[in-house]
Amino acid sequence: MAGRIEMTEPLMTVSEIATMMPVSKMTVYRLVQSGAIDGIRFSRSYRVPEASVQQYLKSTRS
Repeated sequence: MAGRIEMTEPLMTVSEIATMMPVSKMTVYRLVQSGAIDGIRFSRSYRVPEASVQQYLKSTRS
């Protein structure tokens, strides 16, 4: 993880991000694992702060 995640931020699931972007869930997993998007692992799944997704989208559209 590249940055500190505040627990007060809204968290998104991998499925929600994949639908929003639109990409496959595997692509979202790769982005989290590579550090391009900050994520928190809960048991066998990930949660991603909404702000991290928005920041990633802004950086790719520039």
